[in-house]
Amino acid sequence: MTSAKTAKRLTRILSMLPYVIANPGVGVDELCDRFGYRRKELIDDLNLVFLTGLPGYGPGDLIDATVEDDEVYVDTADYFARPLRLTPPEALALLASGMALTSAGQGPPALESAISKLSRVVAPEAEGGLVVDLKEPEYVGLLRDAIEADRVVSLTYTAIGSGQTTERQVEPWSVFSANGNWYLSAFCRSADAERVFRVDRIRQAAATGETFNPPETAPPPEVRYTPGEEDVRTTIRLGEAAQWVADYYPVEDLGAGKIRFSSGDPAVAARLLLRLGDNAELVEGPEVAGLLAEYRKDIRARYGRD
Repeated sequence: MTSAKTAKRLTRILSMLPYVIANPGVGVDELCDRFGYRRKELIDDLNLVFLTGLPGYGPGDLIDATVEDDEVYVDTADYFARPLRLTPPEALALLASGMALTSAGQGPPALESAISKLSRVVAPEAEGGLVVDLKEPEYVGLLRDAIEADRVVSLTYTAIGSGQTTERQVEPWSVFSANGNWYLSAFCRSADAERVFRVDRIRQAAATGETFNPPETAPPPEVRYTPGEEDVRTTIRLGEAAQWVADYYPVEDLGAGKIRFSSGDPAVAARLLLRLGDNAELVEGPEVAGLLAEYRKDIRARYGRD
C-alpha cells in the first residue's frame, strides 16, 4: 500500500526534477522556496533519485544528482534523451486505470479529456469504446446519494484497530476507492472531527432526514488518519531498518529519528513495537509500555512451555 505521505513525496520529486534538469545549477534555497522543501528534505530526495534508473545500471542508464556549492545538477539517463513510447498493452492498461478512476467518481475533467483522447488512439474503431465497471460494495450508492443531497448518515461501524462497534452520525463529504478498498470521508459528530471510514467495515447505514452545510472546500479523498484528542500519543525512536514506518503510517516527525505515533487503541502501537523488535525504541507512552511488557511476557511464557 502506498501511503498519502509517500505519494505526496513522489509527486514533489517528479515536479522538482524537470525544473532542475531545465535549470542546471539552480540554487538549493530557490528549490526549497519553489517546491516547499526544507533543506534536509531536498537533500534526502536528491539522494533517493541518485543513481536510479533502468536495469543494466551502466553509466548511461542512471540518473546522477549532485549538489555543488549549493547549486543542484541532475544529469539524466540516456533513455530520457528520446521521447517515450507506450506499447499497445501499456496504453490499454493506462486507459483502463484512468477509466477505473472515473468509474469510482474520482475523475477530474482533465482526466476525462485525456481518456477521450487516448481512447481514439487505442480503440479508434470501437463504437462503444472501452467499458470499465468497478463492482461497488453495499452502501456506496446510498452514501453517494446522501453526499449529493447533503444528508446526515447514521452508521454502525466496526473499527479496524480496536474491533469496537459504535453508532455514529456523520456528514458525508466523498466516497472513493483506493488501495483495493472503498472509503468514506466525512465529518464524524461523535469524534467532532474528520474521519475516513472503510466502507466494508460499515455494518449498517441509513440516510436521515437531517441536512447539513458542507464545507466550501472538503479535504481531498485520500486514505489518512486524523488523530483525535482522545487518541494515545506514543513517541518512538526508529532504527535504520524501521524508517519505513514514517512513510507507511501517518506520523509526526520529531527529528533525530523520533516520531509521534497516534492511535485510538494503545494496542496498535504496542503490536507495532513488538513487530519492530530491536529496530525501534519506545521513548514515551506509559499505556503502550504496559501492554508491550505484557505481550513480551506472554511470548516468553509460550516459548518457555514449548
